[in-house]
Amino acid sequence: MALLTAILETSKMAMAAIPNVEPVTLLLIVYTLYFGWKTLWIVAVYILLETMIWGFNVWVFMYLYIWPFLVFLVMKVKRWDSTITFSILAAAFGLFFGALCAIVYLFIGGPNLMISWWISGIPFDILHGISNFWMVFLLYRPVCKVMDHFLTKQ
Repeated sequence: MALLTAILETSKMAMAAIPNVEPVTLLLIVYTLYFGWKTLWIVAVYILLETMIWGFNVWVFMYLYIWPFLVFLVMKVKRWDSTITFSILAAAFGLFFGALCAIVYLFIGGPNLMISWWISGIPFDILHGISNFWMVFLLYRPVCKVMDHFLTKQ
């Protein structure tokens, strides 16, 4: 689990220069399929690492429910294991990422802040949804093959 968390963090950092293009969604989908609810431990350590690197701010509260929500969604649709299912899930997750993040702003500044914050980020959410779709569509099966290789190796 520690190695998988390290892969999650380092791959995210490697792509950090490209706004809203991240491998976290893909990796958490795959991790959840292989480890189920235990993936929440990876999510917890990932959030802790991110907080240690970037400092504590409002986004930490967002991450506390957004990434576990992805694990929950994958657990609900895992019986339809297909590249297209998870590509669509990843795209929808990216498209609604800003809306999910905006929930925190409802408590900070009310509905006007929440809605304005969400609307201002819609171009980034569109990019996030498109990039998530293609990342999962192109890399889901190869990453699963790597997982199969290392998890069945005795």
